[in-house]
Amino acid sequence: MNQPTPEVATPTDIPDAFEFEETSGDIECYRLTDNGLRVLLLPQDGAPVATSMVTYHVGSRNERTGHTGATHMLEHLMFKGTERYHKRTGTSIFETLQRVGAKVNASTWLDRTNYYEMLPTEHLPLALDIEADRMRGALLDPEDVESERTVILNERDRNQNQPVSRLFDEVWAAAFTAHPYHHPTIGWKSDIETITADGLREYYDTFYWPNNATVSIVGHFDRHDVLQEVADQFGVHEAASHEIPQVTTDEPEQTGQRRVRVKQDGQLGAVLMSYKSPPATDPDSDALDVLARILASGKGSRLFQRCTDQGLTSDVFGMNFRLRDPGLFSVFGYLAPEVDHETVEAAIADEIDKIRTDGVTQEELHRARSQLRAQIAFDRDGPMKVAAQLNEAIAAGDWKLYTQYLDRLADVTADDVQRVAQTYFTDDTSTVGWYVPTSG
Repeated sequence: MNQPTPEVATPTDIPDAFEFEETSGDIECYRLTDNGLRVLLLPQDGAPVATSMVTYHVGSRNERTGHTGATHMLEHLMFKGTERYHKRTGTSIFETLQRVGAKVNASTWLDRTNYYEMLPTEHLPLALDIEADRMRGALLDPEDVESERTVILNERDRNQNQPVSRLFDEVWAAAFTAHPYHHPTIGWKSDIETITADGLREYYDTFYWPNNATVSIVGHFDRHDVLQEVADQFGVHEAASHEIPQVTTDEPEQTGQRRVRVKQDGQLGAVLMSYKSPPATDPDSDALDVLARILASGKGSRLFQRCTDQGLTSDVFGMNFRLRDPGLFSVFGYLAPEVDHETVEAAIADEIDKIRTDGVTQEELHRARSQLRAQIAFDRDGPMKVAAQLNEAIAAGDWKLYTQYLDRLADVTADDVQRVAQTYFTDDTSTVGWYVPTSG
């Protein structure tokens, strides 16, 4: 079982504006008492470099029909500037940060949006100033909305011209009929074309508040100094005067297999088999991570040996999407030339049935856990990667998933892997997608 986090003494060198909440692993959690902003600190020795990341608890999951793509469009627009940071004054956000050697970007996903900078620690106050300023000060000018609308429509067209990207969108849209995971993160084309500056302002004023955000700071810094800087910059904002809307829609139980087919110009076909899976915080998600490795990750996996080694696929891989709400476990395979979809789908289904019936070996379990540990070590190499992984745990609903994952992984048994295969890998909760190349 997971070991409880040892009790630690409350840090004494923190500004009065904060209350200390808890520590897990080496991460300290604080709350800015006046507005509810959560702050996670992970101090690291080494070069004087730090990463600042603001995770907003809003993603395409929070969008309503007619306004899909709003989160992604705001990601673009929040770089267009504020009254203080704007290209017309020579202080655009990108230019200002890049001038001091920062790596800066943002990303949008189903459960969250994040904005981040990695830069020399001496310039960390600048990054915090910019993030605090655009938290409530984004201009969202109508002319910027129009220019970014064109950019995003072009981006969407590029994605739609990639058959695999389109196949994933189609499978998710079929798998979820009520829950907003149905919508692509970039939004439906008609919504992108018609959303207004006023509509984006309403969305921004609904979700972009300190009590709906987490600031993570990873790297080389002084605890007191950085907390004081956060208090000075973000403390000027009040908490939202309204309740932050929560997603209350539960996806209805699926009672039969769903199938989609994408026909588009291309060379090799593909099969995508997806199954409803539990939320990220559910212990079954840990077992499904292990199962993804055993089934379809790397040359030692079952499907690589069954399909790729045997000339049925050119590549095959498994993905357990760990999300705030129930998501999907997916197996994807590129067809080898002259191989039909039925053959590959049947091979994947057969290997899944073998695990459901006979389970997995201790050797497979050990190899999968070792691969996951190695991947985690790689994914946590440096402040930027650490912040990115912590961001996903925050989005999933519990930042401590980051610190507890290795212990959770150690708890997974071979029986757990067989049980989750039996529980979640059923035809009635599956959605199967085929990409069928056309000759144009």
